[in-house]
Amino acid sequence: MGRYTGPKARINRRLGFQVFENAGAVRASERKEYPPGMAQRRRKTSNYGLALVEKQKIKFYYGFREKHLRRYFDKARHTKGNTGENLMILCERRLDNVVRRAGFTLTRPQARQGIVHGHFLVNGRRVDRPSFIVRPGDVVTIKNRPNLSQLYKELSEAAGEPECGWINFDRSELKAIVTSLPTFEEVSLPVNVGQVVAFLSR
Repeated sequence: MGRYTGPKARINRRLGFQVFENAGAVRASERKEYPPGMAQRRRKTSNYGLALVEKQKIKFYYGFREKHLRRYFDKARHTKGNTGENLMILCERRLDNVVRRAGFTLTRPQARQGIVHGHFLVNGRRVDRPSFIVRPGDVVTIKNRPNLSQLYKELSEAAGEPECGWINFDRSELKAIVTSLPTFEEVSLPVNVGQVVAFLSR
């Protein structure tokens, strides 16, 4: 799964949203809220440009490439219900997003790194794919190693109390239980998904 490794504050400024949560990117984008470049753009953004920005928010926020976004879109389009809502709910159900929203880590890149390195178990089985889609009843825990337990205990304490109604996180046991599927209202990324669906349907 591809990931962006360039200047994160620049992406935050370009999209007008904190898609990257690390402290350095947040501080840098707070100092300069306007888009990067020698001068601010004065012309009105086209509908195509607005839709492109919304699509880029999803890609950078959840950390995948164009082909993966289109794969999720195709799956959402063939699922009963609203395509845009289905798309965002699929993104929310990714294991790296669940690890972040439960409160194991401070950022999604941290969550992805931990998953790829085999730090997390789902229902007692090692899962090293950040794109793994969780289901209601799934239990996410840390591999039984003292150094990992200490690491994620410190990260979870720094992350604070999670605000996620569909995940029950027990910090003392470092265990997260997916209690239900997320609703569209519980999606953590504010995005105009209608524009994204129109863009990807072209």
